[in-house]
Amino acid sequence: MLSPKARTAAWSFPYLRNVNVQWGRIELSDLVEMDFDEADQAKFDLRQGDLLVCEGGEPGRSAVVEHDLPGVFFQKALMRVRPCDNQLDTRFLQRFMEHAARRGTFAKDGNKATIAHFPAVKLNALKVPLPPVAEQCRIAGILDKADAIRRKRIEAIALTEELQRSAFLEMFGDPVTNPKGWDVKPLGELAESASGVTKGKRYDGQELVTLPYMRVANVQDGHLVLSEVKTITVSVEDGRRYRLMYGDVLLTEGGDPDKLGRGTVWREEVPGCIHQNHIFRVRPGPAVRAEYLSAIIGSERGKRYFLRAAKQTTGIATINMSQLKAFPVLIPPTPLQDRYVKFVSKINESRDNQQERSSLTDELFGVLGREAFRGGLRTGAIKGGGA
Repeated sequence: MLSPKARTAAWSFPYLRNVNVQWGRIELSDLVEMDFDEADQAKFDLRQGDLLVCEGGEPGRSAVVEHDLPGVFFQKALMRVRPCDNQLDTRFLQRFMEHAARRGTFAKDGNKATIAHFPAVKLNALKVPLPPVAEQCRIAGILDKADAIRRKRIEAIALTEELQRSAFLEMFGDPVTNPKGWDVKPLGELAESASGVTKGKRYDGQELVTLPYMRVANVQDGHLVLSEVKTITVSVEDGRRYRLMYGDVLLTEGGDPDKLGRGTVWREEVPGCIHQNHIFRVRPGPAVRAEYLSAIIGSERGKRYFLRAAKQTTGIATINMSQLKAFPVLIPPTPLQDRYVKFVSKINESRDNQQERSSLTDELFGVLGREAFRGGLRTGAIKGGGA
């Protein structure tokens, strides 16, 4: 257990925390240290084949230790599973844990009164299928190959995003230093900015309409999350006033400091949609294109500006309309911006295709996992068991 007393440097060693254990992989790039005496070192060592399981945060998240980690230990936010009598392959168990998490097993069994929690007593009681070890290894190998394909899809999406950032820098130069000497004007002179509708607003005696609306959760850095679009009842007048138009740039008002200025271009994804007051809508004028404006606001130039200008309290940062309108925008020639818009259009088409394939691959991976753990991939009989 981590405590101030455990940091005397008398027996200082690196250790793994919850954040170091992700699904199927262990991150060793960010280790911190605390004291482990000789008894602790014997008790909390890590060997090849051990499975580490997260107790909290994202309960059940797990990864196999791929090789011995001498001089590296683990703290109480993690649980170590070490099979007995060669009955269990931890790669198979890790895939089962992933399958169980998809089914909501840990969310259902965890104590959510405060923070999601999956303690050792529940891990020890978890029932797992137990085919022969050779069969476990075969199933784990099939799922490993399928997962590798799934991860490549995710990497391909990340590459398209990196390609877009590289193209921006190639066309317009570093937006922080402005090496190409573009003119600079405040955003307020280049675009119309507006806040959205306030939830809970009263409309006594007015004609009402119920419309979909964009919340902070929907607007991410460079894309929208539309898996859950809520509705709000407003006056017909406010429905017209706050309606989003194709090409608007949506920006979040606040949140984590590193996410200030996050936003994306609205492309009429949800017809008749409006936005709430924690989302700024920026409608570009003729001197700037929406894709360019979204990119420069989300660039390092934008992040630095909004971080300096923002009001910060207890880890939350917010910007107001005046600060948004004062943002200094670099203004390249519109033909160059148009070239960037065409490039972004192609990138978006490629990204959409990749995301569609990634979603399909992810769905198929889930189906494969279900088949694996109900016996659909086995070659021999499965006997019941627990671990």
